[in-house]
Amino acid sequence: MNFEKNELNDEELSRYSRQILLPEIDYSGQLKLAQAHAVIFGLGGLGSPVSLYLAAAGIGKLTLVDFDEVDDSNLQRQIVHREANIGQAKVASAQSNLTQLNRFIEIEAINSRADEKQIQKLVAQADVVLDCTDNFTSRFALNRACLQNKVPLISGAAIRWEGQLSTYDFRKPGGPCYQCLYPNDGGQELTCSQSGVLSPVVGMVGSIQAIEAIKALLDLPTLHGKLMIVDAYSMMIRTLNLKADPNCRQCGCDHG
Repeated sequence: MNFEKNELNDEELSRYSRQILLPEIDYSGQLKLAQAHAVIFGLGGLGSPVSLYLAAAGIGKLTLVDFDEVDDSNLQRQIVHREANIGQAKVASAQSNLTQLNRFIEIEAINSRADEKQIQKLVAQADVVLDCTDNFTSRFALNRACLQNKVPLISGAAIRWEGQLSTYDFRKPGGPCYQCLYPNDGGQELTCSQSGVLSPVVGMVGSIQAIEAIKALLDLPTLHGKLMIVDAYSMMIRTLNLKADPNCRQCGCDHG
């Protein structure tokens, strides 16, 4: 938390008044959000609604991490970007558009494919991490870093009409990690470019990721120990219990 900010000004009180009215948030909770640092890995279909809602909600600092550029095929679902941003780095595009949404927050853009060392450094500085990537290598690396640094990880995925997400709150002992759900070999990776995806599906998953991040920052109940599965075609949402795997290659030693 960034404790240099010790109060909200009148403009911020007006901006966030609808959230402050919620008894679970109130003034103290909104101030806590303003002091928080969220790191978002991936500024695509999931990272777009995540970044927009966290910026709008008043998270004090957002660090955006991506290495890709905006393409016209992205605009169907990556709503933080605009036609004028085509050809720009996604983090620069997102930073510009988010700054126009909320001038009260700090936004850092990192235009690179983060390696293990950089991921560890960024996670160590974060209060919450959002995994909006699209490959197992990145997801496993984020899981390792968040586990080692005891930082909550909000992980989401979406393809076709389907999505899933969970919160791995490593501040709490005995819970599962991402590799309890998927082993190292992960299986075949499906991408939106190969299999397609309905635009609002990533919006649904990303919006819930943003909610989970806010709740984690405020120590409210999250999907820790649960897996939410969204089927937008049948409009069915299921929540399954997700237990720690004592044989997990990443966190199994913590459950012995």
